[in-house]
Amino acid sequence: MSLQQKLYGLLDAENGSRAAHRMRVLEIVLILVGIGAVAVGTMNDLVPAHHGLAATLTGIVATVFLVEYLVRLWVAPASPHISDALSPLVARWRWAVSAEGLIDLLAILPMAVILSGNAKLGADSSAAFVLLWVVKLATHAPGVSLIARVVSNERSALSAVAILFVIVLISGATLAYFVEEAAQPADFSSIPSALWWAIVTLTTTGYGDVVPKTGLGRMIGGVLMVSGIAVLALLAGILANGFAEEVKRREFVRIWELVAKVPFFADIGAIAISDIVVRLRSRNFPAGAVILRRGTPGDSMYFIVSGEVEVRIGARPVYLREGAFFGEMALLDRRPRAADVIAVTPCTTLVLDVADFYQIAGQQPALIQAIEAEAKRRQAANKATPSEGPK
Repeated sequence: MSLQQKLYGLLDAENGSRAAHRMRVLEIVLILVGIGAVAVGTMNDLVPAHHGLAATLTGIVATVFLVEYLVRLWVAPASPHISDALSPLVARWRWAVSAEGLIDLLAILPMAVILSGNAKLGADSSAAFVLLWVVKLATHAPGVSLIARVVSNERSALSAVAILFVIVLISGATLAYFVEEAAQPADFSSIPSALWWAIVTLTTTGYGDVVPKTGLGRMIGGVLMVSGIAVLALLAGILANGFAEEVKRREFVRIWELVAKVPFFADIGAIAISDIVVRLRSRNFPAGAVILRRGTPGDSMYFIVSGEVEVRIGARPVYLREGAFFGEMALLDRRPRAADVIAVTPCTTLVLDVADFYQIAGQQPALIQAIEAEAKRRQAANKATPSEGPK
């Protein structure tokens, strides 16, 4: 792998490696430090030394963003989203004019102003650009892509709610204008001027700077408040349902990818896998963590995606690695745990609860039979050969 590809992997937001995750966390911290330095630098009651520290931090963050922009521009040809047929120059141009490239370009404007000599280093030179760093933070903050996906998926329903909101808003402002114009000619002189009251009322903000004085106007205001609650509740319901569906979809894809790494599921059909994927949940354990304790109720079984565990049963421990599973005997025999299970290395596991286990047993009997057969084979192998210990 070339240096360009390695750097692209570190900066790729879709890369799930630990190094890429740390790089994203570092970038978010830098953005927050920069925003904080700009905000602190605008405080007039600070001593000069503190102003100087804020100016230094602002300059450092702006410099890092400039270096980052140049690196991202250089590694753009390594992106899998850009055709290999494109020349490096065209690939870099495509990234530069993309939304991500433009946001990163705007984020380095404070440094450009500083380097041009038109402003001195410090918060005064970059305070006007703090919003650009906030936008950059939004593109790197966890969950932003999830929000964008939800809004895209629910755009039809959200558009309908937005149209309903506008209809109620304009109707309320128009009625308030006709009813309140004679009593309050300054505040309700026209429909556009009545829109301010309608927005404040419909969103149930209620500043109280403009209020209806006539009885009919107050009735209109009451109806508008109730309508606002209904519209906002409808909006919240659509977004909540959209978030739930998108999180469920992403979790399904993530669990499917983990299941694909377990050799035990290699020969199982897609239908059976899809049935079990919706019932599995992933759990991570650090080295030394106690996963199962002897004598506790058997409420789940575990499939090892990565890592190694030690099964302490009798005088001879058993070591299980990627692709193995444990905890099934307590479910099959309906008895308490017979062994302690300790994580030897950091482990990623897939957990199947007892209720889901028995539901799958009724729907996919072949899968449960495979689990029973593998458990018996492993037991026989453990009795025949002594444990070798972790490798």
